[in-house]
Amino acid sequence: MAETDRIFELTEKYFTSQNKNEIDTELKELLLPYGKGSIGIAQINPKVGDIEYNSKKIVQYINFAQSIGLDLVVFPELIMSGFPLENSIENHPIIANECVKWLNEIAKITTKTTALVGFVEPYEDKFYDSVAVLNGGKITDIIRRKSLPNNSEFNDFNCITPFESLNNMITVNGIKYGILIGEDYCNTEQNADVIINICAVPTKIKNEQIKHSFMSSLAQKYSTPLVYVNQVGATDGVSFDGTSRVFNKNGEMLACAKSFEEHFLIVNPVKNLGKIYPSVMLSCKDNQSQFSLDYEPDMERTYKTLIQGIKDYFGKTGFRRAVLGLSGGLDSTVCAVLLTDALGKENVFGVSMPSKITSQTSKDDAQILAQNLGIGFTVSPIKDMFDTTNNCLQNLFADVEKHWDNRYKQSFTADNIQARSRAMFLWGVSNEFGSCLPIATSDKSEAYMGYATINGDMSGGFAPIADITKTKLFALARWLNKNREQKNAIPQSVIDKRPGAELAIDPKTNKPLIAEDALMPYEFLDEVIWRIENKKENYNIMLNSEFLYEKSHPVTREQKTMWLDKFYRRMSTALYKKSIMPPYVIVDSPSYNSKQPITSCGINYKGFEQKEIEQKIQQWL
Repeated sequence: MAETDRIFELTEKYFTSQNKNEIDTELKELLLPYGKGSIGIAQINPKVGDIEYNSKKIVQYINFAQSIGLDLVVFPELIMSGFPLENSIENHPIIANECVKWLNEIAKITTKTTALVGFVEPYEDKFYDSVAVLNGGKITDIIRRKSLPNNSEFNDFNCITPFESLNNMITVNGIKYGILIGEDYCNTEQNADVIINICAVPTKIKNEQIKHSFMSSLAQKYSTPLVYVNQVGATDGVSFDGTSRVFNKNGEMLACAKSFEEHFLIVNPVKNLGKIYPSVMLSCKDNQSQFSLDYEPDMERTYKTLIQGIKDYFGKTGFRRAVLGLSGGLDSTVCAVLLTDALGKENVFGVSMPSKITSQTSKDDAQILAQNLGIGFTVSPIKDMFDTTNNCLQNLFADVEKHWDNRYKQSFTADNIQARSRAMFLWGVSNEFGSCLPIATSDKSEAYMGYATINGDMSGGFAPIADITKTKLFALARWLNKNREQKNAIPQSVIDKRPGAELAIDPKTNKPLIAEDALMPYEFLDEVIWRIENKKENYNIMLNSEFLYEKSHPVTREQKTMWLDKFYRRMSTALYKKSIMPPYVIVDSPSYNSKQPITSCGINYKGFEQKEIEQKIQQWL
């Protein structure tokens, strides 16, 4: 036991150690008793399209695997190019050509260890999702994916061609390996000594237990050890959790790599060498069959997905600093905490931009949060910009009104001037200081309803929480206060107060308008979103179903009808806003990212009775 623990301890130290030769020597000796069948799982974080960057990582891991005498080192699917590429392959086929050139050179260093490297392969006018087998100084074989997903959220598979036949067996040091790419499970090689599944699977709580159970049952079905190798890191908003793992022939988990971290894990599935590292994903539970406000089981995964998404978006695009408006509200507060954890407090700057409507509590909460986090902070009122812009616009409107009728008696112009004035301040900071990106702080609930201002609070280079509903955001705020190293950084008053943009006065209360009064209770709103995304329910089913909110609050059928009507009306007319939301971290599955045509706002979400259809057709005749 002590010797196996030492193997994993040394592997952890290797890439940061100054004494690599000593570690190589000791590891090689410790691995001798395991003989053939030792595998290195190289769970790495690539940059899409940066073949040189990805190749450097691949070379380092191959070199390490050879220095300690491993038979095999395995990399994730399409790791040479990075994944997803979306339409980049079609527009820039040089990416695929470069993969081949670099692979041919990398192959020359494989003198002792066989490497399996995923890449996009050009062939005549086609592209294949392939794995190159590098051994003995050359590419000895290429395995191509046969089955492609027909429901993928990525565009890559629109231009990747499935391979017609399957040849997925290789032999290394006398052991036969059946190689599966992605979801090629139906092509499992039954004569293999070990099955290796090379993947790039984004983090999805909904599918985690299904995936884990399926791989376990596959190993058990064929009485064959199974090695699952997954990508880690984020590309735009898509996050890969890693969590590569190994199952023995009985379907029992033998090893598991870390979640949301690059990791090199040494295993020998033939001789039961492996280690189960603490994993966020293994503790995930599938989505409940009913809507729930108990988000606790998914909080750690949500947090780590967001942190990885922010880090990689900034790091891979060359930005390192973020500026955001601190309103004292929940959305900007949670964004500030996440950005601080991902980028470091020295790289985050908060700006309080009060108007005459902004409450003193909101001003105080913004300042206290900034002090607690240790980020940069200043106060910059928007009164002068608002007054100037409003005066200019009123003159413009007077001219337009000479030609057009139907001017609104009441409009949102004043509200939007405030939001857009704040965006101007943030973009100004971004323009003036290097490597700085302004942050859009919209959340998923309000984005669905279009309760956000284009070129205002929606404006920015990145939107960290645009896939987090408001009720989940409250849960995340509470979780952050309990689980961050610095406890209670978020003022309790932020969590306790009812959200509102503080852009307009509610004539009923003569106080700043509360968001739920303008929309509907968030608990009800978020369940509508959940039912659409997870159960594909329509208007009528929801109208006749009991919501969680109704169990504790009396709701008349008339009120429920009004809320559902408002949701579908606002959702359908806000699709154009959704289309221009800045990039954001995809957290849920399915997510706010699910595409719907902007001009589909004519959908009748209630549907028609058969008699109504008959009557309409007769009228048209």
